[in-house]
Amino acid sequence: MFKDLPLPFHDLARPAHEAARCAGSLGRYWPYHDRLFAAQPEFERDKLVGYAVEIGLSREAFVECLDRRPFAAAIDADIEQARRLGVTGTPTFFINGIRIASTLRPAYFDAAIAWELKQASGLRPQATGQSQAPASPN
Repeated sequence: MFKDLPLPFHDLARPAHEAARCAGSLGRYWPYHDRLFAAQPEFERDKLVGYAVEIGLSREAFVECLDRRPFAAAIDADIEQARRLGVTGTPTFFINGIRIASTLRPAYFDAAIAWELKQASGLRPQATGQSQAPASPN
């Protein structure tokens, strides 16, 4: 599940998150998301609208969504959840409640997922037999 966390030091992050949600409501969330990442930090309103048109969205429908701001409360809820979980930066990942910092190597993600799959299948981890998260691989 993907959550929004517009970082407070980036004044244009919040409108970009709302714009991505609008694109999603029109069926093009991931193409718009990818376009935003390629364009950052160019998130002025005219650029947000231009990106929507570039990926094939109706300018009128997109602008209407931006103006109504129907996703503001959902983004506020994501921000509050991140605060409660102690998330201060992006990206941050959770695998069954285990926080994984974005700076970790992919091998750690593999180890965490394998450990959780063992837990889900009722198998105990072989190393200790205890229920704890795996250590970061060296």
